[in-house]
Amino acid sequence: MQIYLAVTPEASQEALGHCRNLAHVAYRIGPGSALLRRSLLLQNKGGLLSVSDREAPFIDSPEDLRDAALRECGRRGYTGILLDFEEPPRRDRTAFASALAPALSASRRTLYLPERYAGAAPGAVVLLCTAVSGGSFSQYLQEAVAQAGGAGRLALDVQRLRMDFRLPARSGEGESLTGEALEALMEREHPAVFFSQDLCARYFTYSRDGESHFVLFDDADTLNQKLRLGAGMGFHAAFFMWPEVRDIAPRLFGPWRNIRKPP
Repeated sequence: MQIYLAVTPEASQEALGHCRNLAHVAYRIGPGSALLRRSLLLQNKGGLLSVSDREAPFIDSPEDLRDAALRECGRRGYTGILLDFEEPPRRDRTAFASALAPALSASRRTLYLPERYAGAAPGAVVLLCTAVSGGSFSQYLQEAVAQAGGAGRLALDVQRLRMDFRLPARSGEGESLTGEALEALMEREHPAVFFSQDLCARYFTYSRDGESHFVLFDDADTLNQKLRLGAGMGFHAAFFMWPEVRDIAPRLFGPWRNIRKPP
């Protein structure tokens, strides 16, 4: 399983000390279906082109944007493209993904895209979010593999879970915590922390203002366990966002630095 770290240009040199495969978060969609790029260090060749659709205009010509992305892949030696698309699927976005997938395949490159765009680009590798707060994480992966027809067309979108649930959490939704907020909460409550085998995450409980809370969170050990499960099933790749894991990078990436196939 290939491990990728999504980084902005200014963080790339630090990130390379932990993970040699980078997804360069330096591209966005501009007016006239242009591919806009932030400044990149010349030595940062290889890895993936990561393009965002945040505040992007309508893609008038998916083919022009596709061609610009392919030229950039050739110029910088990228082995594929990560579509970091946050907005709900729209006609112009799906048309771009549909145009991009066969062109990348023809050049022996890989397209990675969000799960909700899977139907637009058969043959692309679909990202599966790991921030699971209910049920069984292993079963969640197994069901995704069965639906996809195999793990080789799936990648883990590894999101560091940090959620505070007010009990009973009937909706299954909790309040997201920043790293600083979680640390402050643990310093205040001094909780007993446990590991959930089903969720593959750590948890603790506390009470405040007459309410019971259940806090679920990931650390380097739980994220490595999720990687091992995905690798064992044959997942193609796994992606991390550098700001989410910078504080645990040495413990997180060391065991995976040279791994390219499932153990």
